[in-house]
Amino acid sequence: MSTGRVIEKEGFAALALRLRGEGINNLDLLTAVEQTPRTLFVPPQFAGDAYSSRLLPLDCGSFIEGIDLAVRLLNMLNLKTGQRVLEVGTGSGFTAAVMGRMTERVLTVDRYRTLVSNAQQSIEKAGIRNVIVRQADGSNGMPGEGTFDRILVTAAFPALPRFFAEQLVSGGMLIAPVMVGETECRMLKLTKTGSRFDREDLFAVPYLPIVPQVAQAL
Repeated sequence: MSTGRVIEKEGFAALALRLRGEGINNLDLLTAVEQTPRTLFVPPQFAGDAYSSRLLPLDCGSFIEGIDLAVRLLNMLNLKTGQRVLEVGTGSGFTAAVMGRMTERVLTVDRYRTLVSNAQQSIEKAGIRNVIVRQADGSNGMPGEGTFDRILVTAAFPALPRFFAEQLVSGGMLIAPVMVGETECRMLKLTKTGSRFDREDLFAVPYLPIVPQVAQAL
């Protein structure tokens, strides 16, 4: 068995145990994670840490969140077949790839061309065809893209980004990080029922503040 395969097998087994300890036992989600080799998405020098809960650096000053946090957020989204998903902040492309295995279509956007092209390649290597990766400025929503069942944002806003809420279908859900102080960032969940929104404060997360506009150089 190749080294990469050993890292995948042992890393996933340890992750599944940790997640079970947290009460996460969604079989569809765990299967999608197992079928999406995490080593394809982390820089090669960090392959040994692919399944750790550490933040790992990516190009353009970005990072890939620890896998425990990524899966915890995906679990909260309660993904189902047939759903359309928007992700703002592609990063490595790992969460978009897992969501692609579980839903109808994923649109993921990032301001950095380098991250977009790396993520595109990783997602293709993972054999996933229903994820669209695009360089775009997600800081004001994605007008013209219609509505989504789920929206996952991984760049922190100064306040809950209401304009995304307008792009949710009834019954839809938005999970986004919001800066609640100079340095503290918390994940918030918004569920839409008809024209009403229920807001839930989840937990502290390490995301970076959102930067508007696409990056010209990177």
